[in-house]
Amino acid sequence: MLSPIAVAVREEVARHKMVLEQIAQRDITDDRVLKAMQKIPRHFFVPDDMKKMAHDDNPLPIGHEQTISQPYMVAAMTTLLTRLIPDGSKVLEIGSGSGYQTAILVDMGYEVHSIELLPELLEQSKKVLQGLDLMPASMTCGDGHLGLLERGPFGGIIAAACAKKLPKAWKQQLAEQGVIVAPMSTINGQHLFRWLKNQGKLSRKKVMGVRFVPLVRV
Repeated sequence: MLSPIAVAVREEVARHKMVLEQIAQRDITDDRVLKAMQKIPRHFFVPDDMKKMAHDDNPLPIGHEQTISQPYMVAAMTTLLTRLIPDGSKVLEIGSGSGYQTAILVDMGYEVHSIELLPELLEQSKKVLQGLDLMPASMTCGDGHLGLLERGPFGGIIAAACAKKLPKAWKQQLAEQGVIVAPMSTINGQHLFRWLKNQGKLSRKKVMGVRFVPLVRV
């Protein structure tokens, strides 16, 4: 059995390879995103029987029919969001799941408010985030469709679950010049979109085809 130090070194090497080959060699060039993904121990956020695959180029199951997103997808969505909002902005995270995306945003200095529907996942991710000293500003168990009115408005909203259409609450809780990054269902399957709010109106840009778990209502 490897010592804790040997495991830490092995995982650091795996993260470096993940960031270099899966992210930096594609189209992600934001140093803040690359540094955060190099730093955050991704294997902490997956089940024990998945740790050897933690840095693979695909999503992984984390229980309760949920997944941790592919590393490239986390990097791409983070970049789409953070390149257009000021440092330290208030961010609403919908479907925090394993807590990995939460950790990336917190490490980058954003004021993160996360929502997760499943209490089991919320408690599990909270323990990991506390252990890494990367707790967000708030963690709420609830319906992501409703957002968090009491915490808004938000400079950014990011979702890791697919809704059938953009929830009204997200539009209302998004600050002027704010950004939403989220997957949505279309007649041609799921696509990742980015919305920008200008003078109270949202403009939408289709980014890429994706596959996410559905955003479930309570």
